[in-house]
Amino acid sequence: MASRSAFILLFILSLVSEKSLASLFSSRLIHRFSDEGRASIKSPGSFPEKRSFEYYRLLTSIDSRRQKMNLGAKFQSLVPSEGSKTISPGNYFGWLHYTWIDIGTPSVSFLVALDSGSDLLWIPCNCVQCAPLSSAYYSSLATKDLNEFDPSASTTSKVFPCSHKLCESAPACESPKEQCPYTVTYASENTSSSGLLVEDVLHLAYSANASSSVKARVVVGCGEKQSGEFLKGIAPDGVMGLGPGEISVPSFLAKAGLMRNSFSMCFDEEDSGRIYFGDVGPSTQQSTRFLPYKNEFVAYFVGVEVCCVGNSCLKQSSFTTLIDSGQSFTFLPEEIYREVALEIDSHINATVKKIEGGPWEYCYETSFEPKVPAIKLKFSSNNTFVIHKPLFVLQRSEGLVQFCLPISASEEGTGGVIGQNYMAGYRIVFDRENMKLGWSASKCQEDKIAPPQEASPGSTSSPNPLPTEEQQSRTHAVSPAIAGKTPSKTSSASCCFSSMRLLSSSILVLLLVVSYM
Repeated sequence: MASRSAFILLFILSLVSEKSLASLFSSRLIHRFSDEGRASIKSPGSFPEKRSFEYYRLLTSIDSRRQKMNLGAKFQSLVPSEGSKTISPGNYFGWLHYTWIDIGTPSVSFLVALDSGSDLLWIPCNCVQCAPLSSAYYSSLATKDLNEFDPSASTTSKVFPCSHKLCESAPACESPKEQCPYTVTYASENTSSSGLLVEDVLHLAYSANASSSVKARVVVGCGEKQSGEFLKGIAPDGVMGLGPGEISVPSFLAKAGLMRNSFSMCFDEEDSGRIYFGDVGPSTQQSTRFLPYKNEFVAYFVGVEVCCVGNSCLKQSSFTTLIDSGQSFTFLPEEIYREVALEIDSHINATVKKIEGGPWEYCYETSFEPKVPAIKLKFSSNNTFVIHKPLFVLQRSEGLVQFCLPISASEEGTGGVIGQNYMAGYRIVFDRENMKLGWSASKCQEDKIAPPQEASPGSTSSPNPLPTEEQQSRTHAVSPAIAGKTPSKTSSASCCFSSMRLLSSSILVLLLVVSYM
């Protein structure tokens, strides 16, 4: 069989002028198996005879290989190497969802909170001030200690320098060769993580092939010092930021060509769920467009056109809301919150009973949990996100049920936040490729949620250590309100990262490559 070869027929650069722009450029095409093609390629092998069985077999085999090469990674989904499952230990860990991930060589496991409201992946590292990591401290994780990372013990770890364009703190560095420091400040009171950035590998697998191995180079925050809620049992082992910023894990995976630029999270009503990188969701899902903030897509904002309780739709109830899995519960703008709360209250045959120390105004105690109308958020194109179970049961004891409406009013001048409590029962798709949010009802069963698969390789690594600086484009990230046992504020805090916009100019190029593979 003929060896691999290629024709580069022509590429043309023209001087930009009115005359040249109006020109028509053309080039002859030469089939790889034509007489002219055979004469032009020097190879030790022989070409198949025209229109023979071998001729057509070779063409179809090459087509098949090209399909796998061009489309394979795009239609596969990736999961953490320890599996796609997520867990929510409830009030012990602030009602957030977590998953186990492996970082470094040899790999070290971390139980990270999944946060679509921030960008950085950080883990406890060379700790100066970190949360306790012993399993004895967390009754829900009694079988496994949490870990602390040591970059010097990982053979794949590299210093992330101040000279890199993703180093927001570069102005404070004394030298561009210094290691880039970071500080992420979250909306929960006095809650932050700070330390140094490192580059290392995140271990993943293809969802259709659990034995596959994918090593993706990402930027990791070596969290030396945590504060606030992080010292009180919220995300003690780190946070995986899933936001649209260039520093986030989905951004690195997509730019490395390991997946389509999308991911999904599914939370069931039994405190577990799934996460899939590269998942674009089913064709039957509903969707709405992400909204820019000051002309940039800095977070997963969407625009609600109408808010309804059952069949009663509120007047002038349009608002912008953040979709934030790093927020335990939900916030609505003040006026809309009041109307929704009063409408729900009118369907409960009990008086409001404020729970001491609790974050919500509308709580009750009755002999049974009442049925109340669903809350409906209506978007453009007649798409509706339905919150079927608006109430949150706190406890059942001695024949009484204690429950609340787990919604709070946003601070004045801010929009809403849909927290992970109202994402339960849905497969939520963050389609960054098409800049839209998708959702469909799901029980989060692994065999039902995985997207269409192509054959996956046994072992894959990012083709480059990290996307080059020229590939990076900066967008301002929005940090989450990591909601603890008492959620208090919306997800509008600042993060140390922003992204620089990459300006590119277009040139008139005709490049034709015909390859024989």
